Amino acid sequence: MNYYLCPHRNLSFAFLLLCTYVAAVQKPELPKVRGISTSRVGFYDPELGFTCLDGSKTIPFTQVNDDYCDCSDGSDEPGTSACPHGSFYCFNVGHKPQVIPSYRVNDGICDCCDGSDEYFEDHNCTNDCLRMGKEARENAARWAVLFNAGKQLRADLSQEGQKIKNEKQQKLNKLRINQEEAEKIKAEREQIKIQAEEAENKALEYYRELEEEHKKKKEELEAERSTEQALEYFKKLDSNGDNLIEVAEIQSRQTFDRDRNGEVSAEEAKLFLSNQESVDQETFIERTWKLMKPFVERESGMYQSAGEAESVPEHEDSEQPEDEEEHEDDEEEEEPEQSVGTQEPENVPYDEETTKLVETATIARNQYSESEKDVRTITDEITRLEDSLKKDFGVEEEFASLEGQCFDYQDHEYIYKLCPFEKTLQIPKSNSMETNLGRWSRWDGAESNLYSKMLYENGQNCWNGPNRSTKVSLFCGTENKITSVAEPNRCEYAFEFETPAACYDPSNQESQSDVHDEL
Repeated sequence: MNYYLCPHRNLSFAFLLLCTYVAAVQKPELPKVRGISTSRVGFYDPELGFTCLDGSKTIPFTQVNDDYCDCSDGSDEPGTSACPHGSFYCFNVGHKPQVIPSYRVNDGICDCCDGSDEYFEDHNCTNDCLRMGKEARENAARWAVLFNAGKQLRADLSQEGQKIKNEKQQKLNKLRINQEEAEKIKAEREQIKIQAEEAENKALEYYRELEEEHKKKKEELEAERSTEQALEYFKKLDSNGDNLIEVAEIQSRQTFDRDRNGEVSAEEAKLFLSNQESVDQETFIERTWKLMKPFVERESGMYQSAGEAESVPEHEDSEQPEDEEEHEDDEEEEEPEQSVGTQEPENVPYDEETTKLVETATIARNQYSESEKDVRTITDEITRLEDSLKKDFGVEEEFASLEGQCFDYQDHEYIYKLCPFEKTLQIPKSNSMETNLGRWSRWDGAESNLYSKMLYENGQNCWNGPNRSTKVSLFCGTENKITSVAEPNRCEYAFEFETPAACYDPSNQESQSDVHDEL
């Protein structure tokens, strides 16, 4: 600032401040060569020839800013658009200086807020630097207030994160001790179970043999009963007594009307006879009876409900003589009076000692299962804690408190969810069907600010496309919230998330260094 413009002696303090302000907004003495900063004035001396800044050649000074590019680096044309790789310096007094590509000079667009890049009279650029500078300083002041508040909250989050980490480590240490104890109890109970089961198996071997004998006897009885039923029905069907069952004899029984059209066709009858014209008694017992039995039982009502029984055609035996019907009824009444040897065997109950051995083995198995469950639960919790402790929650654990939380953002169609260090989701408002937009992968910020972006990968597959993924950009804020969601590329989502955890010291952040300078 040109403080020498105001004499300081014998002036009031207010007048001195006014002089200081006027000097501050006055334009500095600009270089005679348009488009260069004051730091480069020494390279552009009209009394001397001009040497290209890359040292490639020396030209007469009259060729500087003559709208013809002589230097390969474009340094001879700082104030024109002649050189495609040149640059133009905007002083922007009252705001921030700016360097723009020289091809933007006199293109009809005001790039410098002081309008110096558009010096043709018909371009009419106004000097707006004072207004823009004032707005920038006001924004910077608001940002400073926000940042200071967020910075304090971040310090609290860091303290909380360290506490969470210590608690997890303590819990992990305790669980590892519990795991050793649980493994010992499991091993002891396993030995008890093995011994109890050995005693149980030894005692049950006798009963298994009995049960096998009973099962065999039951099968024999069932086979014998089936043979008796087959012989009995063979006699009923063999109306001519030639010891053969023929097609006509089957056709005489409405029972075998498979399609229920009121008659038994020859084709239907042959299906029971394996496409033969007749079968003898032995073949009937071995094969034919197995095919007929369901129809016979259905006719007798074994497979019918009350409603079905009414629709079954009247048994053809009603056409038989009364003495034959009475004979069949007598046989049915005599069936329950079978000898004791033909009854199905019952399972033999265990004796008292065997019962106790079975109960002891059952208790041992249950206790061992409980131990297995305890060990599995502890192991799963240890794995979860170990995975959590391996995660990078920031230099000072400032992001640790975000784990286990989820944050929502709604647009006109969807609800988006961000669950830090876990996943991102998309949920239609019309239903609750979740679409996974990616699972936590890693921090993905630049080297200077690694913790400015999160990457979530391997989400649900897009139809005929890649797996969905999400990049989350983090910004300083006084609360945790999603501020925007977009899909810049197909199946690639971009979230913006504000959190106090992202309020780093500006002196360490390239992205915030300009704010620090302005303040």
